[in-house]
Amino acid sequence: MTWATTIIFLLGIANFAVNAAVFGHGHPMFARLPRSSQTLARRAALVSEFAVLFFALLLSVKGWPGYAYAYAAYTAVNGGAAWLILTGRV
Repeated sequence: MTWATTIIFLLGIANFAVNAAVFGHGHPMFARLPRSSQTLARRAALVSEFAVLFFALLLSVKGWPGYAYAYAAYTAVNGGAAWLILTGRV
């Protein structure tokens, strides 16, 4: 495993944790959705998060370590959005 793959993997764990925290927070806008829509939203978010992580890992293993920087930027934006939601600013 290269340094890029390791960094992307660790950031992926952080992104899944942030995702779980946001959905577990019970934001009023999310709580207004019907239960079936909430379930679908959670699954869609997890599938899309996995797809982004999978392709970032795949590209880093194939010799494109620059994707570690791109995934780090994605994680920073994801973390910023989660911070806004969890602190009630949005």
